[in-house]
Amino acid sequence: MRNPFKEFGCLSVEKKELPLERIVRAREEVMGQMIHGYLKLVEEEVKDLVWLVEHSRVVKAYSAAVKSIRDLQYDVDDIEEFCGELDSSNKIPYMISGPAGIYVSALINHAKEDRIVLRLRDYQRTFHFLGYRLPEGKTLILQGDVGDFVGAGLSGGRLVVEGSVGNWCGAGMMKGEIQITENSGQNTGEWMRGGEIHVEGRIRSVGKTLFGGRIFQRGKLVMPQDLELDI
Repeated sequence: MRNPFKEFGCLSVEKKELPLERIVRAREEVMGQMIHGYLKLVEEEVKDLVWLVEHSRVVKAYSAAVKSIRDLQYDVDDIEEFCGELDSSNKIPYMISGPAGIYVSALINHAKEDRIVLRLRDYQRTFHFLGYRLPEGKTLILQGDVGDFVGAGLSGGRLVVEGSVGNWCGAGMMKGEIQITENSGQNTGEWMRGGEIHVEGRIRSVGKTLFGGRIFQRGKLVMPQDLELDI
């Protein structure tokens, strides 16, 4: 019997890259650029191996972070993966909490998504400055305890912390809302100019210098009224 397929002979099949392979490579490139930008920021900010929390240095670090991610195409999954790299990866030789949180905040503020959730409960490291300058129209949900200066300079966004925050929460915030389901540390709302902070647990202390805004504890207004806190 004649082989009906004989005339086709041997057909060569062009090897094509699978879509998944392109996606994986693209994500690896994005992560590499994120890590590179962060390390460059740290090298510039920590020349003396010390990073002091000063307003001018925070502003400078944030501006540098924004500049480094300006042309980066990323999404919320990339941000969360980068936080995981900061927490445990050997690709990042040092994680300095202040600049790290400022860099992550820059990523959040310039992400295309309006609602971002970061699951921080399983992380070993503490992140500071998350929610820094969170702009109007953005909602950031942090699941787990976070460090100091969370929501500092908040600029109209909505920040929800499903856990406790450290000291200086909402420091210098301009407008917007911060909700904390557990406790807040010392100097809550220091230099606050507007917006609201709601704490469902304890407030260790309220900032001595407030220029505006309101602070609530368990639904009760405690500032600007001079009321005794339940410590």
